[in-house]
Amino acid sequence: MQQARFSDLAEDVRKFRKFSRTYTKIIGVLEEGLLNTKYTLAQARVLYELATRDEPQANEIADELGMDPGYLSRILARFRTSGLLKRTVSKQDGRVAKMALTRSGKQAFAILNSSSEQQANAMLKDLLPSDRARVIQSMEVIGGLLGSEDRVSLPCVLRPHRVGDMGWVVHREAVLYAEEYGFDETFEGLVAQIVSDFVKHFEPKRERCWIAEIGGVPAGHIFLVRHPDRPDVAKLRLLLVEPAARGKGVGQVLVNECVRFARAAGYRTITLWTQSILIAAHRLYERAGFRLVQEEQHHSFSRDLVGQTWELDLTPIGVTL
Repeated sequence: MQQARFSDLAEDVRKFRKFSRTYTKIIGVLEEGLLNTKYTLAQARVLYELATRDEPQANEIADELGMDPGYLSRILARFRTSGLLKRTVSKQDGRVAKMALTRSGKQAFAILNSSSEQQANAMLKDLLPSDRARVIQSMEVIGGLLGSEDRVSLPCVLRPHRVGDMGWVVHREAVLYAEEYGFDETFEGLVAQIVSDFVKHFEPKRERCWIAEIGGVPAGHIFLVRHPDRPDVAKLRLLLVEPAARGKGVGQVLVNECVRFARAAGYRTITLWTQSILIAAHRLYERAGFRLVQEEQHHSFSRDLVGQTWELDLTPIGVTL
C-alpha cells in the first residue's frame, strides 16, 4: 500500500519564501515609512522596546531583536538627536547610562501603537470567527515552531476538548505517525474510529480528553475511556506530544493527569495498547507505574509490529478486592 508523501525541502522553501513576500506586502513593511509614519520597521521595533521596558538596556534590546549592536547604536543616536530619547549617566557609576523616551518619544510610540492596532483590526474584523481563529492559531504555530526560544519557560496548560479538536487529533495522529513510523492511512482510520466512539458515547464523569497547550498552541493530547466490557477498567488512548513540545515534560503531565482522573473516577485498573517501537512513550508509562503485561507480533498500518499491553493497578496498597 502506498505510503503518505510529503513535499521535499526545496518545495517547502519555495512556499516559505512566497508566504514571506505576501506577508511583508500585507503589513506594509516594504513601504518607506511603516504605517504611514517616518519610521522604518527596525526603528519602530526599537521604539516599542524602549516604550515597554521598565529600564531599557541597549544590550537587552539588541538580543531581543537579533539586531547588530552597531546598527542599534545608530538608531538610538538618531532618536536622541531628534528628541525622542534621553540618556542619563549614573552619578554613582559613569559607565552606566539610563535610557528613557521623552514626551515626544512617547507620543511617537503612541501613534505607532495605535496605527498598528487599527491595521490589525482592519485585517481581522471582516473574517468569519472560525477563519479568524485559524489565522491566529496558524500564527501561534509558526511562532512556536520557528521562535521556540520564547516558549521554553511557558507552562503547559491542560484543557478539556472543544469543537474542532477531534478533527485536529485525527489529523495530527495520522501525519506524525506517517512521518515518523511510516504508518499508512489505515492508522488514520483507526484513530478516526476511536475519536468517533468517544464523541458518540462520551461519559463526562468517567471519560476525558485533554488537550495540552503551550503559549496557546496545541502541544499534545491524551484520552481516557471506559473499557466496554469491564466497568472497573479504563483505557488510556491516543497519547501524542507535538515534536516542538517534546523534552518539556508535556507527555508526563498528560499521563499523570490521566492517572489522577482515573483514580478519582473509581477505576481499579488502567490498560493501554501500544507498539514496541514507541520507546519514548514507554518511559512515560513506566514513570507513572505501568508495567508491560503482554506482547504479540502483528502486521498493521503497512508495518510488521510488536503490539504491547501495559497496565497500571490503581488499587490502594493494603486493600483487597
